[in-house]
Order: sequence, then C-alpha cells, then structure tokens
Amino acid sequence: MDLDVHNGNKGVIPLNQYPNFSKQGYQVVKELGRNREGGRITYLANVLNSKQQVVIKEFCFARADADLSGVKAYEREIKILQQLNHSRIPRYLDSFEIPGAFYLVQEYKNAPSLGLKSSFNPEEIKQIALSILEILVYLQKQIPPIIHRDIKPENILVDERLNAYLVDFGLARVEDAKIALSSFVAGTPGFMPPEEQFGHSLTKASDLYSLGATLICLLTNTRSVEIGKLIDDKYRFNFQKLVPQVSPHFRSWLMRMVEPNRKRRYANASVALTALKQIEVVGSATEIDNLIRKIKPRKLVVVLAIVTFIALAAMRATLMSYQRDGAINKISTTVRTKSPRLWQQP
Repeated sequence: MDLDVHNGNKGVIPLNQYPNFSKQGYQVVKELGRNREGGRITYLANVLNSKQQVVIKEFCFARADADLSGVKAYEREIKILQQLNHSRIPRYLDSFEIPGAFYLVQEYKNAPSLGLKSSFNPEEIKQIALSILEILVYLQKQIPPIIHRDIKPENILVDERLNAYLVDFGLARVEDAKIALSSFVAGTPGFMPPEEQFGHSLTKASDLYSLGATLICLLTNTRSVEIGKLIDDKYRFNFQKLVPQVSPHFRSWLMRMVEPNRKRRYANASVALTALKQIEVVGSATEIDNLIRKIKPRKLVVVLAIVTFIALAAMRATLMSYQRDGAINKISTTVRTKSPRLWQQP
C-alpha cells in the first residue's frame, strides 16, 4: 500500500503520484519547489535502505527547443558542483537520466529558503551576509573563479543558527565569461547586475550586486517578485527611508554593493567581507551625516570645496600669525642684545 505525504497547502498527495526512482535507489518524500518556466522540479527523497535524505532536482524538457539549453545547464551544474567542497554548498552525490528528463542528486540541508516569508533584524541580516560572503570568497578563489550568477532569496537557505547555504548553480559561469544576449531571461530581474543584462564580461563584483539586492529585500521585507518597488527611475535602489534604524555606514556599504557601475563596487567578496565586519549595522546618524545625506551630490561637492577653502584659509592665517610673532620676538631679542641699557630698570 502506498503511503501519503503532505505537500504544503495542497493537501495530501499519494506517493505514487511522484516519480518512481526505486531503480535508482531513492524514494521521493515530497516536492520542495518548482520552476515552471525553467522546467525544473526539486524533490526531497530518502535513500533506500538508509536514513539519509537527499535532494533530487529534475530537469524536464517539455519543449523541443528547450532540450539543448536544458542539457547544457544540467551538465554545467554537475561539472561545477563536482569540483566544489564547501560545508555550506550542498555536495553533488549522483545523477541519472530517464526519457525526457535528467536528474541531479545533492546533499540535503535542513534549512528553509529565504524565499519563504521570514523576518530578520538588521544584526541577523548582517550575519547572513557574512555567511554568504564567506562562500563567495571560496568560489572566487577557485581557478578560474566561479560566478554564481543567480543569487537571490530563493537560492539561499538559512538554518536556526543563521548559517547560510548557497544552492542552484545552474546558471553559474567562470569569471570573464560573456553572456549571450539570448540568455537575458535566464537570470532574475532586479537581482542581475547591469553587466550581465547587456552581455558584458562577469567579474568578482557581479555576484556582489545580486547579494546586495537580496539583503535590501530582507531589510525592507520585500518579496523577490516585488523588488522593482525598490528601484527608482534611474535604475538605482532607493530604500534608505524604509530602514531608518540602520546605520549610515551599513547603508553606504549596501549602496556600494548595488552600484550599477561594477568598477565602483567592492572589487571582490573578500574586500566586501572585510569592510562589513567592521560596520555597526544599527545606529543613529550624526548631525553631519544627516546634513550630508540631504545635500544633493553636485551641491555636496560645492559645500566640500567651500569647507576645504575655509580650512586652508584658517591654516594660512594661523601660520602667518606664527611667522609674525616669530619675527617680532626676533627683533626684540636683537634690540636687547645691541642696546642693553634701554632695558635696564631705572
């Protein structure tokens, strides 16, 4: 007799409605998620005759024109996962094929996705950021460096101790690889850095943009599909007023992470990680911070120039005063030396 399992809010579904992987040594327990457009379904499964649980990702090619791209994504993800060995990247375990679909088997991590509704305070979000940056440092140290290319809340798992896990390497590329214009829809709008959208070479700063966008969503409790609400007409993130409790230094760090010009972002994950470790994420702004934030960039340059001019003028006046006092003292000493009688007391 077949057992029944619960599938979220969809009610009870008989196990016989799931794919039968008994010949491959697995039994599906439940569906974890699906990407209808990409033809991918993820299952939680038990290893037969074992207590081990695994994740099985299905690459199903419903359309004839999707076969080639789907096979390439499947092969690329396997190739990348096979060379990785990090405790917070689920390990590659197995792969197999049945007519019309390929399957990838990975280590299971008992941690929910950030794509599920959850709430974190700024300190917790900083911890999550540090955890993901540590993974990116590892990826960027590979030869050649690996760019994940699809960092977003749905692809980050976080356990109760705020350890973050990075999943779904189906879109991953190596550094400097150019992305074909036809692959625009492969990424996630709002999380893709501008250089990826226009097919330019990827760099170590590319994933930082996606991570920054993810953290801003967490801070503002914004769902991935609503990220467009945080982007203004100039295609820049505008979220500062939504997080008044966050310190100016943390806001500046985030804005540098999502800088459209990749040359103005942190150069790599290691630099961004070092900078974040030293930042207090919660704190009120000083009066000077508030003043600077209210001044527009062009006016700020003028104000800084005026302040610099005043400071230099003050320094010059002080220096001239010292020089004048020195000259007077020198004259007095000379007069005393040459005319000692003039200084004698009557």
